[in-house]
Amino acid sequence: MSILHRARFTVSAARLDQLPAPTTAEVCFVGRSNSGKSSAINVLTNQRRLAFSSKTPGRTRLINLFGIPDPIDPDASLGFLVDLPGYGYASVARNAREDWADVLGGYLRERESLAGIVLLIDIRRGVTDLDRRLTHWIAPTGRPVLALLTKADKFPYGQRIKAVFAVRKELADIGALNAVPFSATHRIGLEEATAHIENWISPKIVP
Repeated sequence: MSILHRARFTVSAARLDQLPAPTTAEVCFVGRSNSGKSSAINVLTNQRRLAFSSKTPGRTRLINLFGIPDPIDPDASLGFLVDLPGYGYASVARNAREDWADVLGGYLRERESLAGIVLLIDIRRGVTDLDRRLTHWIAPTGRPVLALLTKADKFPYGQRIKAVFAVRKELADIGALNAVPFSATHRIGLEEATAHIENWISPKIVP
């Protein structure tokens, strides 16, 4: 069983100063509203309702932490999955969007325990201007990024591969980037994504 399957809700925070002190590896999930972020978290953790998506896109503005219990010490956590607010909805007032951007950017730039970033991109849209703006925060951190090209079941195999090459080219300035076609409903890319995230949380020691 994947260690991700043990994830459980720990805490929500509206501001960075409300987060618990960084202690162990965190893997954050970030993406445009409607990119399939909640569905990806739920299928990766093998849980139906761990992450919630608002019925009104752009309304979920909390940072949600899901702890993965340490099997040796159940009161401690091996690491955390962090669901960051979605971005990019025009219906949200401009000042709220700016506050939101400060939270996203601050977390990505300053969180010491951040081990890796999962960037959700709708494979049908490709890299949008908003995604590019997000990468301007990510690139200077040097953190590794796993781009999940969601809703990959909408494309045939050959088109998925072309989409992966296109994303790698457009986001080359990130540096440590992997791109994987992904579908929560068809479980495409699930094993590869799980392996990346598990290794960020609990690195495999190779002799």
